[in-house]
Amino acid sequence: MRHRGWPVDASPSALPEPAEAALGITVTDRAVLRDGVPFVPVSGEIHFSRLPRERWGERLRQMRANGVTLASAYVLWLHHSPRRGTAHFDGALDVAAFIDECAAAGLGVVLRIGPWAHGEARNGGFPDWVQDAGVEHRSDDPRYLELVAEWFAQLAAHLDGRARPGGPVLAIQLENELYDRPGHLVTLKRLAREAGMSAPLWTATAWGGADLPAGEVMPLFGGYGDGFWADPQDDWDPSFRAHYFPSHVWDDPGVGADVRAAQGFDAAASGASPDTAALLRGFPPATCELGGGMATAYHRRPVLSGRDVAALAHGKIGNGSAWQGYYMYVGGRNPGPGLQETQATGYPNDMTEWSYDFRAPIGQSGDLHGSAALLRAQHAFLSAFGDRLGGMTSTLPELRADGLDDATTLRWALRSDGSEGFCVITHHQPHIPVQPVRGVQLRVELDDEALLLPRTPIDIPAGTIARWPVGLRVGDARLRWATASALTVLPDGVLVLAADPGIPVEVAVAHEEPRVVTPGLHEIGGVTLLVLADTADAWVLGDELWLCDGQLLWDGSHVEALDATRLRRFDAATRSWVETPVDRPSDAAPVGIRTVREAGDVPADHGFGGQRHSAPAAEVFDSVAAVFRLDLPVWDGDALLDIDWAGDVAQLRVDGATVDDRFWDGTRWSVSLRDVGADAGSTLSLHVLPLSQESTVWLPENVRQSRADAARGAVRSVRLRTRSSSAVVS
Repeated sequence: MRHRGWPVDASPSALPEPAEAALGITVTDRAVLRDGVPFVPVSGEIHFSRLPRERWGERLRQMRANGVTLASAYVLWLHHSPRRGTAHFDGALDVAAFIDECAAAGLGVVLRIGPWAHGEARNGGFPDWVQDAGVEHRSDDPRYLELVAEWFAQLAAHLDGRARPGGPVLAIQLENELYDRPGHLVTLKRLAREAGMSAPLWTATAWGGADLPAGEVMPLFGGYGDGFWADPQDDWDPSFRAHYFPSHVWDDPGVGADVRAAQGFDAAASGASPDTAALLRGFPPATCELGGGMATAYHRRPVLSGRDVAALAHGKIGNGSAWQGYYMYVGGRNPGPGLQETQATGYPNDMTEWSYDFRAPIGQSGDLHGSAALLRAQHAFLSAFGDRLGGMTSTLPELRADGLDDATTLRWALRSDGSEGFCVITHHQPHIPVQPVRGVQLRVELDDEALLLPRTPIDIPAGTIARWPVGLRVGDARLRWATASALTVLPDGVLVLAADPGIPVEVAVAHEEPRVVTPGLHEIGGVTLLVLADTADAWVLGDELWLCDGQLLWDGSHVEALDATRLRRFDAATRSWVETPVDRPSDAAPVGIRTVREAGDVPADHGFGGQRHSAPAAEVFDSVAAVFRLDLPVWDGDALLDIDWAGDVAQLRVDGATVDDRFWDGTRWSVSLRDVGADAGSTLSLHVLPLSQESTVWLPENVRQSRADAARGAVRSVRLRTRSSSAVVS
């Protein structure tokens, strides 16, 4: 493959406007820059109003330790304003305090102010009084704009200058998924400014063939590996599959297509556009909604593995992404009953009333899901090499898949500026396994050298997610190539690589024969290499490399370890690992389960909205669900319940009040007792509605074998874990 990429001129965009320029932020059609140096922002969605306020700091430090640099958050109007003239910003609704917490954790902020948001919220985030108003919503109808102007004024007054250039708010998103009203986005921008809110960057979601006002907003894209918005009888939709192939098409016609059709926007959506340059209009390809997981609707319950999530994001790096943005990155719970999207409120889907875990990298209980470690390694790479990636374009191989059903052709791309770069291999997809590729050698033609790597052909296993450096400068030396993934560069020029499963680590430097190396420290041709066996326990905090089998929290200076049994830090000065003592977590304790009531009979389904199943009514659930009393052992500190169950719908109740719920998809259900208000004197019960054997709701293939348990509404086990925490001195 010869370095080519798409045509670019690296000229500045229209944003930021001179009056809003701050933080050294500029944008070209290739990269986002700070003080003239490219960097790759990593934004992660976290909804402050769906989290207890006392968890904000902890979650934000978890994000920072996982390599996220920007906290992105909807301000859901519905959560703040129950009636006109009233806006609540207390407790977990205090968005100003949330922004302060972000700044304290060293994170910038992307504020998504709507007014319409979606986010699986009732009315898309409109309060009922706005939804019921006799106005043309999401338009320049003066009656609607009057309502928006009032809301923006309330929000801006509360923020008290925090959303102004120079503060922690790097970007403001206007609306969400608006497709054919570019003038309305300009109006919303004016109203926000008039209220006292602005930022260096204004953004808007661009998928679905959106018509955006040129130069006014930075277009941001999305992509999900699977989604609840497909019909239950549908296979894995092509709009999901496309994200697992190398491509320079950034539009996605599938995201939100069901809601778009219901709201009459489908005629405006043109589908995936091949003319990326015209669609970007001088901005770099960037994302705000790479699926960090997936929510579960009643009718369709997709579960993406950690590798499914990581492969989708990784492919975008190879395709040329200048901004990696995830939805969601931190899961949560709705702040009250009835705030979710439902068919009864005009949406195609019934969502869980309370849970918004989303199977995000950081779940609602604070546990890390399987995607976290894989994404963390990508973020360390982006942090270390973002200044170089900003000057690199993406080149796709001549030999590419001949269609979305091709599972045999190697999937890779080259990010390069002609002198150095990275072979970005992303050979994985959900549901339909790709095949190993035999006898692979990659040919890369840089400006001054043609490289063939590795020395002899190798097999690329299915599931490979790799970033192989080519022509990489490391201090005064140059690494010609390596068949191991670049992770970071430590002080004194230590290049950290990670072995990719099933692939020998081979390294080539100038004037020396390529050699195969094992994990450990190596000096080769003037290059100091630290090769890790994998990145499962690797954490890059600033210029430090840690190995931790639990998880780390970080705010830029202070390190905290959670649930760790072993913690080590690489000392760059001595080129050795330093062991750090930690408080080890205690073993999980079994929770007693007493059957209070057996489940009754359930019908095959509970009705339909169009082709999509409707969730059972509350009276059906309460009369038919099995009821189990939980007898908890005595605990102290921050405790979590791990619930293994099978059925259709389940609720956890504390003293008779529902505090969390799930639609069954076979995944572990973890609940923080502190977050749901449970203490030693609380009565906890699980209510489980069976799933009929005749039900046709869409379930993941690997859980369909448990339908016998689901048909009787079973609680297999419940265990209680107490979280351990250790402050660390680095």
